[in-house]
Formats: sequence, C-alpha cells, structure tokens
Amino acid sequence: MPEYTPYWRLSGYYFLHFGTLGIFLPYWSLYLKSLDFDAEAIGILSALLVGTKIISPNIWGWVADHTGHRVSVIRAGVFLSAVAFAGALFTQSFAGLALVLVAFGFCWNAALPQVEATTMSHLRDRPHVYPKVRIWGSIGFILAVWVLGRALETQPLTLVPWTILGLTIVNAFLTLSLPDQRISHADHDSGRLRDVLKRPQVIAILVVCFLMQAGHGPYYTFYSIYLENAGYGVDRIGELWALGVMAEVVLFMVMHGLLKRYGLRLLLMVSLGLAAIRWWLIGAFVDELWLLVFAQLLHAASFGLYHAVGIQLFHQFFPGRLQGRGQALYSSISFGAGLSLGSWLSGIMWEQVSPLSTFYMATVLSLLGIVITWYWIRPATD
Repeated sequence: MPEYTPYWRLSGYYFLHFGTLGIFLPYWSLYLKSLDFDAEAIGILSALLVGTKIISPNIWGWVADHTGHRVSVIRAGVFLSAVAFAGALFTQSFAGLALVLVAFGFCWNAALPQVEATTMSHLRDRPHVYPKVRIWGSIGFILAVWVLGRALETQPLTLVPWTILGLTIVNAFLTLSLPDQRISHADHDSGRLRDVLKRPQVIAILVVCFLMQAGHGPYYTFYSIYLENAGYGVDRIGELWALGVMAEVVLFMVMHGLLKRYGLRLLLMVSLGLAAIRWWLIGAFVDELWLLVFAQLLHAASFGLYHAVGIQLFHQFFPGRLQGRGQALYSSISFGAGLSLGSWLSGIMWEQVSPLSTFYMATVLSLLGIVITWYWIRPATD
C-alpha cells in the first residue's frame, strides 16, 4: 500500500459502513416483520431506502466535484444520516418509518460514492490495489452479522435500529480523521459528463449494472424472510449471510491477480452467470442447506467480483473531475434504481405470484445482462 494512501482511515470507513449494512440486510426485514408489516409493505420500505440512491449520490456528487471537497461531503452525509435515523427509535408506523428511511438514505447513500472516488484518487495509477482497502468493509459486514445474530438469540428485534444508529454515529466521528482532498487543476480537463453518457459502451454498462442489482432485489429484501418461512432460525440465517461475505473476502484477497490476468468484460460476464445460478439455487432449493451454502459462496461473484469490476469500469470511463459523479452514477443506477425496482417488484410478486417467482425473475435479469455485455461492452483494458 503506497504511503500517500490513508489506508487505515479509509478502511475504517468501509468497515463501519458495511458493518451497518450487515445489520440492515439480514435483520431489518425481520424487524419490520416483527412490527406486523406484510411483504408488500416491507418491499415498499426497502425500495424507498435504496431508491434514494437514484437521486442522492448525483446531487452530492455534483457538489463534491464542483467544490473539490469530497471529504466534506462525506462528513456531512454521515452526520446527517445519524440524525435522520434517530427517528426510527420513536416511530413504528409505516408513514413514520418511510419518512425516516428516505431522509436517512438521502444522506447515508451520498457518502459511499465519494469514499470510492477518494480511494481511487489516492491509489492514482494503482486501481488494482482497491480490493485491499475494500476488504475491510466485508470484514465489518461479517462481524456485524455474527455479533448481532448471537445477540438476537436472547434479545428482542428492537435491538436492530439501536445498533444501526450506534454504528452510524461512530462512523460519523471517524470521517473527521479523513484528510480532505482537493481536485487538482489537471483533473479539470476530463471532458463533459453528457459526452461520456452518449457513448454506447457507457450506456450498456449502466444497463448491465441496473439489471444486476435489480436481480439482487429479492435477495436483499426477502432472503431472511424466505429462510425463516422455510424453518431456519435467526442464528442460521445470520450464518448464511456471513458465509456469503466471507466468500467475498477470499475473492478480494485474490482480486488483484484476477484483474491483471483477465479482462474486465470476461470477469463481468462470469459474475452475471454465477449470479443467475445463485438466484435459481436459492429459489428452487431453499430446503437443501448444502445447496444454500453453495449459493452463498457465489456471493463472491455476484457482488464481490461484480463490484470490483464496476468500480474499475467507472474509474476508466469517468476520469479526473468526473470521478465523483461517475461513482455516483454507478451507485444510483445499480444500487439505487436497479435495487429499488427489484425490491418493489419482488414485494408484489411475493404476494401475488409466489416467493419462488421472485428468484426466477432475478435469474432472468442476470442472464439478460450477459447478453448485453457480450454484444456492447469493450473496455479499453481488454
């Protein structure tokens, strides 16, 4: 790791941010279910949270790129998100939680794309080192899932919002240690955003990212409920979530070599293909624990491999002064619009068709992404 990279401070942010996500993904839907919300309401609340990524990262990304103070945007986003989420401790109504999640998501989702841009800027001409920093986010996720899973064996699910708030507050204070980073004058000559967005390859990349995360909608929204309905306990559910991210950690440890040996296009198609297999296995074989274990190991591809490739692609196509907005677009199109639509559709299909159909929908979306990648995406590094 080069000396000019604030390795532990950036890694600490990833650790706490994804530790918070390690509470949200496995346990938030179970918390909402404990409040007697039905599947459609849970789907809508989940869609509202991730839907803020459609607009929020782009607004804050524009501010960061035009002021040159990305870390100031990160600090403001995390501090305000902690204030917003405190409201979840005082309301259990659908309208109240909807308002809290929209306010929280608008601020919280603004910070990560700017952290990604800051990390890539610090790494400069060594973007393949990115997984060594990002791996700490996966470790934070695993620890959060495991620790809270053990706690929920004896404690009520009301512990979930308190834990989310606590981690967010700690991360807010950690951002004060991040060094601010002004964009140099040399970065200003990066072209116009509208010109980059007109390129067919960039459009194809945005569509593929949208489809990949839309396919994750049923998983992130209903996987825990799907397992609970099949008879698995909270401890086993947490273990399966953690297993997936442990596989992701292993992949990040070897990602440096994969990025240098194989092209981004091939790695993207592999991640989409293995994601399709994963969703089919989860949907069709929920009663077979060994197949669920195998499906969770594929998280290394459906998230870890995909995300590492996505960061590289957007770093390549959105250089210099466009980095902040490029990473914001990556977040808003894939983790925002795609995941929001997937969450909303899965809530409807869960109630009106069947839980199984939601995972089959995810399989089809991933396969469609392979076709688009094959015909339209040709990164410069391939």
